Amino acid sequence: MESMFKTGVIGDEISQDFERVAAVAKELGLDSIEIRSTWNKSPQDLNNDDIERIKKVLKDNGLKICAIAAPFFKCDIDNNEEYVQHLEILGKCIRLANQLGTRIVRGFTFWKKEGLDKYWEKMIDRFAQPVQIAESEGIILGIENEHSCFLGTGDEVNRLLKRLNSKNVKAIWDPCNEVFANGGYNPFPQGYEAIKEDMVHMHLKDAKKNKKGEVECVAVGEGVIDYKEHFRRLLKDGYNDYISLETHWRVSKGLSTELLNRPAGPAFSEAGEESTRVCVKNWFGILKGLDGH
Repeated sequence: MESMFKTGVIGDEISQDFERVAAVAKELGLDSIEIRSTWNKSPQDLNNDDIERIKKVLKDNGLKICAIAAPFFKCDIDNNEEYVQHLEILGKCIRLANQLGTRIVRGFTFWKKEGLDKYWEKMIDRFAQPVQIAESEGIILGIENEHSCFLGTGDEVNRLLKRLNSKNVKAIWDPCNEVFANGGYNPFPQGYEAIKEDMVHMHLKDAKKNKKGEVECVAVGEGVIDYKEHFRRLLKDGYNDYISLETHWRVSKGLSTELLNRPAGPAFSEAGEESTRVCVKNWFGILKGLDGH
């Protein structure tokens, strides 16, 4: 269908085979692909041959790359060796972004530990060099709210962005991650209100509490997030960047916490295509209900 938003999907939510990802994205009427793990490689490990192959597949299918879903700063804030490694990951993902025609490289805020206030100034210090890199390279470092990291809500990411105060460090809004971070409650409109001024990209998935009271991902439209009202608000606010489906739910079985926190490889992508098809159908059904807003 012709969408009122620019749409995309994180590729490994369909398959590790980029040719298959592109074919399905095109068939489903999506505009773009977000690169995470491809051919069982992390984005920073893709070589020049891989990149040329991706370019050809994109051209053949009339698709774009909307963002690089880098694992940047999903690491231990106290580990200097990991910090240096992640600066290298950032550099490689920036080069990948430049080669594939996107300005957005995703980043996180370190694995969560007890006491955000205790680590706050150290986090600011750790971001000093990435901010300089983003500004000098002319890319957007998109900070995603992530419940397994220090900053899991829109309000928390907003606090960081205000402190960093850089036009090259913005927000990737993931309302579902805030569902996990705040105990299963709908993050709209509060989380969105906190982050909307700096929002450059959005991830789409859904979740709710199961019978055990645990939050788990479900098909888009079947969780606690009021996406109909959220999309209506995005239209009202003039949002014109990408919404990228990050299915994170499987028809056949649930994904382990480890795979949800470190998504990659064939085990993660298994049954992804079928699940993504369900989510796109639900997503576009919600959008269709917004005709006339």
